[in-house]
Amino acid sequence: MLYQRSSALFNEAKKVIPGGVNSPVRAFKAVGGDPIFVKKAKGAYLYDEDGNRLIDYINSWGPMILGHAHPPVVDAVVTKAKLGTSFGMPTEIETKIAELAVSMVPNVDKIRFVNSGTEACMSAVRLARGFTGKDKIIKFAGCYHGHSDSFLIQAGSGAVTFGSPNSPGVTAGTAKDTLLAEYNNLANVETLINANKNEIACIIIEPVAGNMGCIPPAEGFLEGLRSLCDKHNILLIFDEVMTGFRLAAGGVQELFTINADIVTFGKVIGGGLPVGAFAARNEIMNHLAPLGPVYQAGTLSGNPLAMAAGYAMLTELNEDKEVFNRLAEKTVYLHKGIAQALNKHKVTHTINRLGSMISVHFDAQPVIDFTSAAKGNNETFKKFFHGMLENGIYIAPSAFETWFITDALTYKDLDETIAVVEKIAPTL
Repeated sequence: MLYQRSSALFNEAKKVIPGGVNSPVRAFKAVGGDPIFVKKAKGAYLYDEDGNRLIDYINSWGPMILGHAHPPVVDAVVTKAKLGTSFGMPTEIETKIAELAVSMVPNVDKIRFVNSGTEACMSAVRLARGFTGKDKIIKFAGCYHGHSDSFLIQAGSGAVTFGSPNSPGVTAGTAKDTLLAEYNNLANVETLINANKNEIACIIIEPVAGNMGCIPPAEGFLEGLRSLCDKHNILLIFDEVMTGFRLAAGGVQELFTINADIVTFGKVIGGGLPVGAFAARNEIMNHLAPLGPVYQAGTLSGNPLAMAAGYAMLTELNEDKEVFNRLAEKTVYLHKGIAQALNKHKVTHTINRLGSMISVHFDAQPVIDFTSAAKGNNETFKKFFHGMLENGIYIAPSAFETWFITDALTYKDLDETIAVVEKIAPTL
């Protein structure tokens, strides 16, 4: 495939946009080459500026559960846009989608809409600190909760030390309040809690990780976190920006029957438009301004276009619960096909999957946390990525990102994808 126009557009973009992109992962730094510039998308397909059709496995990093340009979502946005794009004032659609979301998600009474997943997670942590009166938080290596200062922390020198900033601009003072734990390691979390008695406001986690590839929680891990939080008066925050309304109508809380204290959302809840949200039961949410002392605001929060798109999306997901079974079945089919193709050519690999999230890791050992995910052969992944791309399959340009399956994918699309893996496997 030729990508001449994409390359030319990238060169133009670099003159006026840092790195030529508005989010670093788009720059192809991890895999080499120039990013693909998309012209349009429909269903399961992307169409780039060079006229190539690509089967899409990132789906705008998750929200396109029903496919790109899904007619009910597009119609809702167009209809709402004709009435005005933004007011900075309350609208009825905000209440309608709030009522729908609260009815779908277990253990929440109220929800507040913001403008991104980053903002949702940042606000959730602030609320947890305000509610508990404690300052420190625990996050997990390999989990991404946006680019707020509190989350850009790398490991310290030992299990009981605080982390250090891994981005200039993040202060050491901020870093000292962020404790870094190992995903799927309950003993490590307990060590951190015991070393910081009565100082930890919350534990924030991707209950199914998607930012080191797809990594499901080990059996008993989430239950153990819930128990530790109850024992030590710590709030448990599920970052469901990726998993919310994707793995089940009520997200991971429903899927595993485990209650979080605060849940954050993004992506799906706006039907693909920029949006985020956080939700909890009344006693926590009532600490937010204007009811309580914890301040959070946003001029464009609850933007009518995002609310209309999200309401259309959630309505369909709420009415067609079988969609989650269809997605899971397609993901199992893809998993089996890819594994068979790679095994046939003796390509060392591990595949992780849960629901409609899946990732291929080029290492023989189980991938259960960031350390094991980092052991994957990145050179093999680069070959795999470019081999897929050259044959019309678009996956995330990073070994540390999950793939997302959309209901718009047909089994013919899945067979085409598996055939490409079969074709390129001997080159890996």
